[in-house]
Amino acid sequence: MTAETQPIRSIRQRRTWTETAWRELKKAPITAWFGMIVILLYALAAIFAPWLAPYGEADAVGRAYQPSSWQFWLGTDQIGRDVLSRLLYGARNTIAIALVTTLLSFFIGGTLGVLAALKRGWLDQTVSRIVDAFLAIPVLIFALMLLAVFGKNIYILVLILALLDSTRVFRLARATALNVVVMDYVESAKLRGERLGWIVFKEIVPNILPPLITEFGLRFCFVFLTISALSFLGVGIQPPTADWGSMVAENKTLITYGNPMPLYPAGAIALLTVAVNFVVDWFLHKTSGLRE
Repeated sequence: MTAETQPIRSIRQRRTWTETAWRELKKAPITAWFGMIVILLYALAAIFAPWLAPYGEADAVGRAYQPSSWQFWLGTDQIGRDVLSRLLYGARNTIAIALVTTLLSFFIGGTLGVLAALKRGWLDQTVSRIVDAFLAIPVLIFALMLLAVFGKNIYILVLILALLDSTRVFRLARATALNVVVMDYVESAKLRGERLGWIVFKEIVPNILPPLITEFGLRFCFVFLTISALSFLGVGIQPPTADWGSMVAENKTLITYGNPMPLYPAGAIALLTVAVNFVVDWFLHKTSGLRE
């Protein structure tokens, strides 16, 4: 194959992959489409929050607990901040922190899990026993204890949750990688003298991606809900930074007076969780080889 035909072949491969992906999307159930649309809307709200929000994140622009109106579509909170603006900024803060935390947990847990399955021996035994010890402690209680020790800081929050959540990722990555490292093509790569990076990224990771991608969606939901729970308890994202968990905590007493304001952030949390699970269920169904 000449150098001139290589770009043409690459373009054709990308076109074929795009056509295949679009065919699969068209066959997706209505629940998966609902989940993808909701996720897209949340992503747009998070990215363009400064331009979509009518007021600033922490600006007191009215009286406390003003009802819904043309000026304040969802009303104002306990110090006169616009609830709609807080919801949009809360999407940016809560989702971004949960996404970064999940990515970091997969980097730590996935790397250690694949290396433990590939190397075995003392590395596997040592990391597995440490992970077992962490898994014996409930995540929320452990996170509360560590945040009380190290302080209420976003960077500390991300690091603590990533380390705690990486234990779950490690178990899955190790279990799936153990089924791959004994395959003939991995043994052949070792006999050829391929480097560790080649074996991991060319032979093992591509064959364990479907369960890891599925787990990524589930772990994102768990991290997202944990951050909201910690913020509700007052040890997560700190004010005046907008966060859906703290918004529920700040206005929860209004439920007794028939004011729906606490339901807005609570509904946003529930809707995103359901949407991600719909997409994960569809993806798991496609990659598992099951048929209707």
